[in-house]
Amino acid sequence: MREKDIEEYLRKRVKKSGGKAYKFESPGNDGVPDRLVIFPGNNIYFVELKAPGKKPRPLQLKQIRDISSFGCEVLVIDSKDGVNEFIQEARGANG
Repeated sequence: MREKDIEEYLRKRVKKSGGKAYKFESPGNDGVPDRLVIFPGNNIYFVELKAPGKKPRPLQLKQIRDISSFGCEVLVIDSKDGVNEFIQEARGANG
């Protein structure tokens, strides 16, 4: 399975669950997570998507650390099961 397939699955699942999954791009800031996911109730997540078994590159890890240092939640997801677990946890956060 490709990263692109997991990203599309995330986008559809988030939408079905009442949230938004914006493509996150920040010119001049390479390595930022792929998606900014927002659910009602001020539940905001940065999500880096990878092909199954792949790990973030060093620059992506730096961005993850930097964003996390501001108290933001950053997740790395590499499977449809990972997407499903994320959605379930995010729904729990939404009450």
